[in-house]
Amino acid sequence: MTHGHTNHAPSPEPQRGCDQITAEALNGVHVSQHTAYRTHHCGALRLNHLNQEVKVCGWVHRKRDHGGLIFLDIRDHYGMIQCVLEEGHPQWNLAESLSVETVVQMSGSVMARSENTRNPGLDTGDIEVVVRTLTVLSRANALPLPVNTDADYPEDIRLTYRFLDLRRPVMHQAMIMRSQIIAFMRAMMVAQGFLEIQTPILTAPSPEGARDYVVPSRLYPGEFYALPQAPQQFKQLLMASGFDKYFQIAPCFRDESSRADRSPGEFYQLDLEMAFVSQEDIWNAVEPVLQKTFEQFAPTASVTKGPFPRIPYADAMVMYGTDKPDLRNPLIIRDMTHQVHISIFQSMVEKGGVIRAVVVPGAMQQSRKFFKDLEGWVMEKGAKGLGYISHGSDGLQGPLVKFCTPETCDVLKAHVPMDGVVFFVCDMRDAATTLSGQLRTHLGQLLGLIDESAFELCWITDFPMYEQDIATGQIIFSHNPFSMPQGEMDALMHQDPLQIKAYQYDIVCNGIELSSGAIRNHRPDVMYKAFEIAGYSKEHVDQQFGAMIKAFQYGVPPHGGSAPGIDRIVMLLAGTPNIREVIPFPLNQQARDLMMGAPSPLSAERLEELHLRIIRDLGKKPGVNNPTVAV
Repeated sequence: MTHGHTNHAPSPEPQRGCDQITAEALNGVHVSQHTAYRTHHCGALRLNHLNQEVKVCGWVHRKRDHGGLIFLDIRDHYGMIQCVLEEGHPQWNLAESLSVETVVQMSGSVMARSENTRNPGLDTGDIEVVVRTLTVLSRANALPLPVNTDADYPEDIRLTYRFLDLRRPVMHQAMIMRSQIIAFMRAMMVAQGFLEIQTPILTAPSPEGARDYVVPSRLYPGEFYALPQAPQQFKQLLMASGFDKYFQIAPCFRDESSRADRSPGEFYQLDLEMAFVSQEDIWNAVEPVLQKTFEQFAPTASVTKGPFPRIPYADAMVMYGTDKPDLRNPLIIRDMTHQVHISIFQSMVEKGGVIRAVVVPGAMQQSRKFFKDLEGWVMEKGAKGLGYISHGSDGLQGPLVKFCTPETCDVLKAHVPMDGVVFFVCDMRDAATTLSGQLRTHLGQLLGLIDESAFELCWITDFPMYEQDIATGQIIFSHNPFSMPQGEMDALMHQDPLQIKAYQYDIVCNGIELSSGAIRNHRPDVMYKAFEIAGYSKEHVDQQFGAMIKAFQYGVPPHGGSAPGIDRIVMLLAGTPNIREVIPFPLNQQARDLMMGAPSPLSAERLEELHLRIIRDLGKKPGVNNPTVAV
């Protein structure tokens, strides 16, 4: 017997590259689909199962009543199967009463669909199950959000009912992809001889740039554990312990604000550390893992081949206006402070400002509206107007030409191709860097210059060891405080701190930072001096990093590492701009778990156990209680 059908999204398929890992892991192991509840998964049945008696279990994805026939699309983790009952079936009324997402068990015979009712979009689209018995395992109430569609829905509802949201095909597939990416990367690391070691979750506070999540101690009144911002100290201590190559899929916890590519609270990274290595050794270990991961899970995309470009931080800030450049954008920013003389820029240059230029080939062909809209955009960013010069068959044109010397015009003709336009930004260095970087990105997007099917990876190297706090003027660490300064003790003793570079490096993909890393400072004398420059006393270093300082006094190899972010890698491969779309149970933008109701108050008994009490300060914001914790 054959019946009709409707189209459905294809069932989730394993991503390329993971079948091989699974096959190797399960070599010699028999994997059975048979359980007390089912003989086959919903996505497993094919034409070779014709006339077999089968049992399947799953959720009612859709129900269609065609008069004398009821069609039930049953979905489980592995796929979907169409089941059918004819009118007069003993359980017809039960089938009619089923709501979507009710969990059922079906037994029956596998039959072929007729040629004109087959569904090529479904793996099981050539067959259906003619139902003999129907058992309801769990009924579903009316749904607060639809599950059998990938239509957009308010995020607060989706996160409150995340267990339903994750049933939607696109979300379910994203979690499958996440699992497979982690398995693939883990296998790559093991193949390189890395040893997977778990480090503690309850630890001591660490000044790593973000706020710690703290956990009060029941046994030690007034004392607190911290959740690790990263396994930084522990992985360095593993190198001091004689391990050569460490890694883990590490959970990290930071009490910081949410943004599109960063989830508040908790995130995961491929944390690694190696002994007796230089920067090149780290790069050579990380590059094949990332390159092959992107190639395996985006097989039609263009992926940067190793060795990845290495771009010094200072060059990146000039050429791209950011230390997270999107290399898919071919536009390059040039510093023309000393190459051109444009009179309206001179007063800013004399005050220490810079002139940055973005040359855009072919932009002269754009409409007047294009330039008008672009001027409005730069003014929204705080600029006074849009300065540009175009190079056409009639020579140089544009609002800035009249302010240029003849020598400057000659320079511009040499730098700007025919029909090209050069856009100028003139301001103090930091402001000019930021705006020129934003302008480069905006022009790349407006003109369609960015290849959306590519993953462009690069290393940003030679970060400054220190920077100056704008508010206080104090010298502070600009990156990881545990990094080895280039030049080591000699640099710390004799160089201007703001000129010292560190053996620090980031890896960036499509304008998103995937990881930070460094060659570590393994010498106690250099560490004390590095922290002294940043305003930390020897006593403070001993108190905060006592275990590391102590370990380093008993012989420790030069070492270094990196930590690519798992969530961001999955986000890029899934093609979503929002990192919460690839995390199973994320906090919302306000760092709340709407599903579990966290954070939440503690009972009076629990507070007493932890030696805490709540003080409500009514003075901070009228009409609102602002509880603070006292020990």
